[in-house]
Amino acid sequence: MTNTAATRARPTWPFAVMAVVPLVAAVVLWTMGRVLWCKQGDLLPYSFDIWSAHNSQHLLDPYTFTHVLHGVVFYGILRAIFGPERFRIRLMVAVVIESIWEVVENSSWIIDKYREATISLDYNGDSVANSMADIVACVGGFMLAATLPAWGSVAFFLIVEVVLALWIRDSLILNIVMLTVPLDVIKEWQMGNSP
Repeated sequence: MTNTAATRARPTWPFAVMAVVPLVAAVVLWTMGRVLWCKQGDLLPYSFDIWSAHNSQHLLDPYTFTHVLHGVVFYGILRAIFGPERFRIRLMVAVVIESIWEVVENSSWIIDKYREATISLDYNGDSVANSMADIVACVGGFMLAATLPAWGSVAFFLIVEVVLALWIRDSLILNIVMLTVPLDVIKEWQMGNSP
């Protein structure tokens, strides 16, 4: 089989899964009572104030960068599991995982956990548009990691973590820590940034 024939023989069904699964997640989120767009009626595509009612309601917010990091992490883990081949399968698995996370993240249980343990005291869940943008951000992180050497992905991850910690006093790692083993010292430091 020639290179061209091998390229043509690559499966296309992963793309169908990557299109359908986020749509299913959007429908599930909507049936869970998530709003399609910001209740405040603000049409801007972004909101960078994590303390406002606009947080997690627009396409972009500071937490979008944590979803980019999801993609970077998924790329590394899935490459270790599947090897360097089967890129489409790995990307599809990342999209499925991120779509499932968006539904779980917007469940009453996780929303309550965010309110109890993290700085997201007024968190009411994401809008459907924000969740879909988070999935796209994850894909962006996955694609970025695919183009960077391993050390570049690690450096990118660490830089984003530091920037987020300095900017909003939160990050992917801090979020995971506070959801799994909440530490008062971290919460107090994070709350020092509240208005």
